[in-house]
Amino acid sequence: MDSALASDDVYLRESVRTAVKLLVVGHFAVGKTTFVGSLSEIKPLRTEETMTQAGAFVDDLAGIKDKTTTTVAMDFGRLTLSESLVLYLFGAPGQQRFTRLWQDMTRGALGALVLADTRRLEQSFGVMGLLEEHGLPYAVAVNHFDGAPVFPEAEIREALDLLPETPLVSCDARDRATSVQALIALVQYLLSRTTPHQENV
Repeated sequence: MDSALASDDVYLRESVRTAVKLLVVGHFAVGKTTFVGSLSEIKPLRTEETMTQAGAFVDDLAGIKDKTTTTVAMDFGRLTLSESLVLYLFGAPGQQRFTRLWQDMTRGALGALVLADTRRLEQSFGVMGLLEEHGLPYAVAVNHFDGAPVFPEAEIREALDLLPETPLVSCDARDRATSVQALIALVQYLLSRTTPHQENV
């Protein structure tokens, strides 16, 4: 392995003092694997498998006919956000049959970014409900899909029944810059919620 690659892309900087576990969640085929992949500074761990005919009976492919693979465990990536802060990103599978798996992934996580699709906003309710059940704070990022309808922020907030303080941003999971901004919005929100006794956690 090239020494520059090992030091720059694999190992953490010596200046890093805080590591934060974040979840990237959302319904089936909302772009979680793409999101984690576009951000990760290391080669992302992916557990994608080819979708089979058997899966057609349990996975709703309406509007996403071109999808041929699906995450069956998790995606994992790492992003150094500053000289002292690194984010560990855990992308969870979106199908309901994997709910128990990603519930376990909430352990140790400080928060979650919920990816949403304006064509299927109603499918986000189950994900947000589980996060609220586990007391995990979250931000919502509307992922851009070609041809998807665009709505004013106020209408999306109302449709998702978001609290006023819940961050709502837009991004394109294929674009690193907008994806970073979505994560920054989540981190800033988490920092704003931090109480003195939590700072050293």
